[in-house]
Amino acid sequence: MKRRDFFRNSSLTAAGVAVSPLLFASNKNTNQEALYGALENGEAKNIIFLVSDGMSSGTLNMADLFAQRMNGRRTNWIKNIMDGTFKRSMMDTASASSLVTDSAAGGSAWGGGYRVPNGSLNVGSNGENYTPILQKFKALGKSVGCVTTVPITHATPASFCVNEKSRRNQPGIALKYLDLKFDVMMGGGHEYFSSIKRDDKKDVYGAFEEAGFAVAKSKEELRGLLDTEKPLLGVFNESALPYTVDQIDDQKLQKTIPTLPEMTAVAIEKMKKNSGGFVLQVEGGKVDWAAHSNDTGGLIYDQIAFDEAVRIALDFAQKDEETLVIVTTDHGNANPGLFYGKNADENFDRLKIFKHSNKWIMDGVTKDTTPKMLKDLIDFAQGYQISNDDAKHLISLFKPLDEEEMYDDYKKPFAELARIQKKHTSVGWADMHHSSDYVEVGTYGPGSELLPPYIENTFLHNMMLTAAGVKTESK
Repeated sequence: MKRRDFFRNSSLTAAGVAVSPLLFASNKNTNQEALYGALENGEAKNIIFLVSDGMSSGTLNMADLFAQRMNGRRTNWIKNIMDGTFKRSMMDTASASSLVTDSAAGGSAWGGGYRVPNGSLNVGSNGENYTPILQKFKALGKSVGCVTTVPITHATPASFCVNEKSRRNQPGIALKYLDLKFDVMMGGGHEYFSSIKRDDKKDVYGAFEEAGFAVAKSKEELRGLLDTEKPLLGVFNESALPYTVDQIDDQKLQKTIPTLPEMTAVAIEKMKKNSGGFVLQVEGGKVDWAAHSNDTGGLIYDQIAFDEAVRIALDFAQKDEETLVIVTTDHGNANPGLFYGKNADENFDRLKIFKHSNKWIMDGVTKDTTPKMLKDLIDFAQGYQISNDDAKHLISLFKPLDEEEMYDDYKKPFAELARIQKKHTSVGWADMHHSSDYVEVGTYGPGSELLPPYIENTFLHNMMLTAAGVKTESK
């Protein structure tokens, strides 16, 4: 039998089984009227959309294992699957240009409701602009906003907010936020708002203040603005916020930079005052960054922090009873996992004593670092001793780097450090890039009944509109 005939004569077809066309129907442009007819539990006044960016299934799994062994409990995400609180679905994450999406296109599928090419924010292959969902909800009188652990101008928050041909134009995205005047925007990205850091020397902070925003650049300043009626811009670090595993062992970072759960709580508290409701996107963006650098400690601790933001959102929704919560990821990344070995349990438990991420270790390496110094650095940061040969090998990979490249994370040997680390944690990685995995979606609250068992990523755009009682398919 030819290969083509084998697939043509697969079991259902060969057996003559009549299969409903709805089973294979694409839902990328699901008819919203049909969706609205399925709304059973009333409309959602509020929506909280939580994204663990770049979360492979192995990340979700290992975070739950870690929570059990560290704290004697399940993660909130898994607990709500187990007890039936979440309505669940499997989601196809492809973009218009590839089976493997980037975060800009992945977020735009939700934000604009259409698949766009990788790198684009709600701009189609032929230049079509699709109105981002937070603009739609803002026009209807709801408070809207985003919080993230990466720059607030980064792809995932921007995908709910703006039209931009290239995600790389973060300085321009900051200016578009100024024009939009959304209610809450918090994360990192000082370099895109500071007149000292921007190439055009524009004082974007000053422009936001002149436009009536309250601006916070530290945790203390944010605390002082909790009661303000003004829209809020919070930018708390040069680029992304620190990894959770680094922050919990650093008193200065704890005092100066809010965590994702803290920002989530502030955003909800501020926006719930709107009698017309609110829509909030929450992103655990450093989960993706950790996956790209195969950073096990960075990954697991940031996923746990994201999970705490999930708890905060669900606690509010369960008391409020008018809030739809959506929890998902835009794509997999690097497909990590805990792998078999006689010491797998013991090795995995080493994560409980981690003080620092792989990035922290790499940032501590200089041209003068010796193999012994590197061994001591890793032992202090993560509690295990690498071999002399492994230390010499890592140092040798730094030798060809010039002074500028020593500060470039893309040049540092993260993959080799992860390979060595696997001997001590039993956590391995398939790659350092995004994957085409189908991913988990969990929903709770009014509108969650709209979620079928399998969706394409664009489905969630119309689902949010429908859940909120918005009957429109306008671009």
